[in-house]
Amino acid sequence: MIIAGMEYSREHTYVMGILNVTPDSFFDGAHYNNTDAAIKRAVQMQEEGADIIDVGGESTRPGYTMISDEEEIDRVAPVIEMIKKEIDLPISLDTYKSRVAAAGIQAGADLINDIWGLKWDPEMADTIARAGVSACLMHNRKDTDYKSFVEDVEADLAETIQIATKAGIADEKIMLDPGVGFAKSTEQNLEIIACMDRLNMFGYPILLGVSRKSVVGNTLNIPKEERLIGTVALDVIGVLKHANFIRVHDVKEHVQAVKMTEAVMKYI
Repeated sequence: MIIAGMEYSREHTYVMGILNVTPDSFFDGAHYNNTDAAIKRAVQMQEEGADIIDVGGESTRPGYTMISDEEEIDRVAPVIEMIKKEIDLPISLDTYKSRVAAAGIQAGADLINDIWGLKWDPEMADTIARAGVSACLMHNRKDTDYKSFVEDVEADLAETIQIATKAGIADEKIMLDPGVGFAKSTEQNLEIIACMDRLNMFGYPILLGVSRKSVVGNTLNIPKEERLIGTVALDVIGVLKHANFIRVHDVKEHVQAVKMTEAVMKYI
C-alpha cells in the first residue's frame, strides 16, 4: 500500500487516528470542531504513535443529518491545511462526496476514505484517480436484503474494485474496509469481523473500523463511553486476522495493543 509516496508493509498493522471536526459525531462530536482543538488533537495522536490521521467533517452515525458540500468543505479543508503544517503524517479525508474530496486533496489530503465504496457519487472514482491519491473503499449498501451475507459483501466489494480500477486508481493505492456498522446487524458485524481474512482474496490491504461502535455496545450492553476494552478486543482479533490498518479513537491504547499482539504473533 502506498500513501503519500510512502510504502506500508503488509506484515504490520498501522493505526489510523480518528479526528472528527463535527458537532455531532456519536463519540467525539463537538470535541474538535474548532481548528485549534483539532490541531492539538492531531499533534497528540502523532505523539501517541498514530500512523495516519483520518479527518471527518460529516457524522455518519446511524440517523445522521447530511450537510451540504460547502459546509463540509468549510469544516475540513482549513483543518487539513493546518494539520499538514504541524505534523508529519499522511492525512486521510473521510468523505463520500467528490467535491469535498477535491477540496480536501487541494488542502493536502493524501487518502480519501469513502464509506460508500465509490457508489454514492459517480464522480468520486475519477476525482481520486486524477489526483493520484490513495483510497480506502468501504462496503456499504442501501438495503440489508442479503441472500448469502459474506458472499454478498464480497460481491459488493468486487463491484467497488471494478469501479476503482476502471477509473484508473492504481492497485497499490487501494485498501478495503468490510464496513462494520453499516447496513449490517450486530450478528452480521461479528460475522464479518470473524471471517474478514477472506477479503484477502482481493489482494488489497484491509482496514478494520470498529472503534466504540454499536457492535461493542450491543454485545456488552454498555454505553459508548465504556467501549474501549471491547474495541481493543475486536482490533486485536483484527491484527490476528491480518488487518493492515485499524481506525480508532483511542490511539495510545491501540498502538500498545498492536505492538503486544505482533510480538506474540512472531511465535505463532
